[in-house]
This record gives sequence, C-alpha cells and structure tokens, in this order.
Amino acid sequence: MTEAAELPPAPEQARDVFGERFADAVRYAELLAEAGVQRGLIGPREVPRLWERHLLNCAVLSEVVPEGVTVCDVGSGAGLPGIPLALVRDDLKITLLEPLLRRTNFLTEVVELLGLDHVTVVRGRAEEVMGRIPPVHVVTARAVAPLDRLAAWGIPLLRPYGEMLALKGDTAEEELKSASSALSKLGAVQTSILHVGEGIVDPPSTVVRVEVGESPGGVRFAAKRAKAARTGRVRRRR
Repeated sequence: MTEAAELPPAPEQARDVFGERFADAVRYAELLAEAGVQRGLIGPREVPRLWERHLLNCAVLSEVVPEGVTVCDVGSGAGLPGIPLALVRDDLKITLLEPLLRRTNFLTEVVELLGLDHVTVVRGRAEEVMGRIPPVHVVTARAVAPLDRLAAWGIPLLRPYGEMLALKGDTAEEELKSASSALSKLGAVQTSILHVGEGIVDPPSTVVRVEVGESPGGVRFAAKRAKAARTGRVRRRR
C-alpha cells in the first residue's frame, strides 16, 4: 500500500486570493487530500500540487465572471472550479451539477462544512436538468470533455446572451478551432481565449469563453426549452 502524499502548506498567493475565506480554502484542500483521495475523487499524485494546479488555478476564474450572476458548474466532480470560485465570490449563486452520487455526497458535505449558503448541489446530467434548474448567466467547467461535447451539454443551460467559461490547457486553441461548427449550431455568437491569474499561477490559467445569442443551444433546443418552461409553470401552479 502506497503512503498517502502530504499536502504542502498553502502558498502566500492563496492568502491574497481567498482573503477572509483563506481558512476555508485550507480546510477544503485538506478534505480533497484526505476524503477526496480515499473516495477516488482525485488521484493521490495530485495532492502535492493541489494548491497551484487545482485551487488557485480554479479560483482565478473569478477574474472573468461578472458580478452578481448565476453560475452552473457542469460536471463539478470534487468541486472544481465551483467551490474555489464560491470561496472568492459570495456575490454569485452557484449550482454544482454532478451525476455521480459519491461525488454529490462529498460536495454536499463540503458546502455544509464551509457554510457556502450561496451554493446548491444538484445531482444529474446536464442534458437531464433543463427545466429542473433555471437557466443561468454563466456555465463553468474544467476537464469534463472536449469542447464540442462540453458545449452541447453546457450551452443549453444558459440564459439568452449568457456565456460558457471552460478551463482548458494547451489544446484550447486547437479545440476551439475544431469545435467552431458545432458551437455555431449551438447558438454561439462569439468565442475567445483568455488567460487569467497572471502573477498568481504559473502558467496563467487558460479559459475558453463562448458567448451565446438569444437562442442558447440553437434551434435544436428551442422546443425543448419551451416545453421545460411550460412544465415548470404547471408545477408551480400545483
């Protein structure tokens, strides 16, 4: 049996990034290093680089999320990037969307332990929750799937004129190029590649931004969205 890797101390940048929530960020890192590894949510090899590669890498996404918006973190897994984002931005209303029970159990425990009242955990797949959760201003995701597939899941959850922010690596430009046709069919009107966290993470985090027009998901999802809205109205009247 291999010995568990030790969580390194938080770097100085973490104090600046998480501010008043620094102690909660440390507790979250400890939970990832302990329960997260034990439950198979992250690999033990990730523990030594939890701060730089995971917590800070995700927290700096806050630089490009507008103030006071609703966010859905698709395929949240162990809570990345949703929980670091929630720790630095209590002005956001965040939904952590994850299909696997063992992961949603962990997420619920973390949210309760850290007192993240502006965060909700929902179990389900993105393609199943339309109508169950209100459309959001921003969809976030990290390491969930190639961009074309991710967009097919995430974009239909957006409000008109919303945006998807996907944390990607070195393949961002290539993925964006190969997904351009699919994105257009899904109602995307503008795409860009952003770099965030300059001076905090090295290299800076790469974010693919996909902005949509008045029909998120395109024609394919218009009827489905209308049906979901009607169903929601019926449920509310009951």
